[in-house]
Amino acid sequence: MLRSMKAKTIIELKDVAKHYQMGDSVIKALDCVNIAIEKGDFVAIMGPSGSGKSTGMNLTGSLDYSTQGDIYLDGENIETLSESELAQVRGKKIGFIFQQFNLIPNLTAKENVMLPMLFQDIDEEERGERAIDLLKLVELGERIDFYPRQLSGGQQQRVAIARALANDPEVILADEPTGNLDTRTGEIILEFLQKLNNQGKTIIMVTHDPYLAKKHARKIYSLRDGRIEYIERKDSKGRWTKSSVFCKK
Repeated sequence: MLRSMKAKTIIELKDVAKHYQMGDSVIKALDCVNIAIEKGDFVAIMGPSGSGKSTGMNLTGSLDYSTQGDIYLDGENIETLSESELAQVRGKKIGFIFQQFNLIPNLTAKENVMLPMLFQDIDEEERGERAIDLLKLVELGERIDFYPRQLSGGQQQRVAIARALANDPEVILADEPTGNLDTRTGEIILEFLQKLNNQGKTIIMVTHDPYLAKKHARKIYSLRDGRIEYIERKDSKGRWTKSSVFCKK
């Protein structure tokens, strides 16, 4: 998908840190992090276990506040918002896909997809119609009344994708979306994400897998010990360039 040279920055972290107090010690889960994600991009946040990926995901997805620095979502500094205000903004602009699927076990596929729309005050008839359309989009039109336990792992993840799209967000944040799937099923899920990106959705994928990151993303932020170690970018010819990141602190 071709993008404008002046693409809009939809999520930005500026000099962000997240610290936790553990007794007399301060744990720096993230420190001195700068991330800029443009509308319509496919970005991977990559790193080994303990590198800060999960913390970075929570902050990038506006699920948490930083200890210091500023986080902008569509130009608005979320650090100035209350919890309820942030939940409303996040619910409209970001859809989440998790490694563990996080489906409600006593709700059908359709009801799981309808749930995020309930918090945006969409009426029941519209919620139901949109849920069915989204399940058809992910090729589960014949499974709308199935419960999660009646679905395979790949089918559950496709329900999760449909749920992430429920409020037509600009950004899809996928946290290790293939982590609990076999290789072939994982490829199918990533093909769905690639298709959504080709249609203009911004995709942020958290992964530990460099192969998946380079196959699908156009920019990779590599984390180590809570800091961005380097950034890789893919040009229009598919060539990757790497630039190291040096924190001034």
